[in-house]
Amino acid sequence: MKDKQIKKIVKEGYAKVAKQGNSCCASANPCCGSTSLAQDISRKIGYNEEELKAVPEGANLGLGCGNPVALASLREGETVLDLGSGAGFDCFLAASRVGKTGRVIGVDMTPEMIEKARENARKGSYQNVEFRLGEIENLPVADDSVDVVISNCVINLAPDKRTAFKEAFRVLKLGGRLMVSDVVLLKELPNVIQNSIEAYVACLSGAMLRDEYIGTIKTARFQEVTVLDETIFPVECLANDPAAQTIIKDLKISPEESQNVADSVVSIKISAVKSI
Repeated sequence: MKDKQIKKIVKEGYAKVAKQGNSCCASANPCCGSTSLAQDISRKIGYNEEELKAVPEGANLGLGCGNPVALASLREGETVLDLGSGAGFDCFLAASRVGKTGRVIGVDMTPEMIEKARENARKGSYQNVEFRLGEIENLPVADDSVDVVISNCVINLAPDKRTAFKEAFRVLKLGGRLMVSDVVLLKELPNVIQNSIEAYVACLSGAMLRDEYIGTIKTARFQEVTVLDETIFPVECLANDPAAQTIIKDLKISPEESQNVADSVVSIKISAVKSI
């Protein structure tokens, strides 16, 4: 798949999510879908009740695979950048931590998501949050201008992950921190899934092998690269996700192969520092 084709399909998929106002899963899905069920996903991946209640309605679409804000140790007055900010969920949580003297910037490549995030910011009267349209491989952010970069299950969607991490390094100040939650693989996926656009949008075929992902962060010159947490991604979400079911049906994947895929998908939380 070519990069432009991938980005087009991903944009279309997430534009649909923004317009529907719920997660990528259908409303009939027992794991995802409605606002309450999107919250169920968020609880499973590390968000607490206080955080779920703190953001405007419609900000949490149940799209993440971890809670990078909880891990980022944000401080009053810091500037935070969220790569792939969606409807603004993590940005709004970060805003409360950095306070009025701090600032939060969300970048997303989907116009519909930016529009939704800005609407949510207005609803919540957030004065220290802004959303910018752009790609994480070419961030609309100045060099050495942010204290913390966070990202939640987005870098796996970028065709050029190496450039995405280099861009994160560029915009961070010296001593700045990177904190990402993402999906990685313990072993290679079957070729039929690797070549599937539907699997890419479902955060499967775009995911890197675990060690390669960590190595890519190091190649971008980050130091103190540390795996903070690593868990098998909730299988019930993958198993019940209509996108995943479509992949299994259309690509004629056997139950054994689908279970093998599920066992290969890991949610990982990584921190790193820009110290050079």
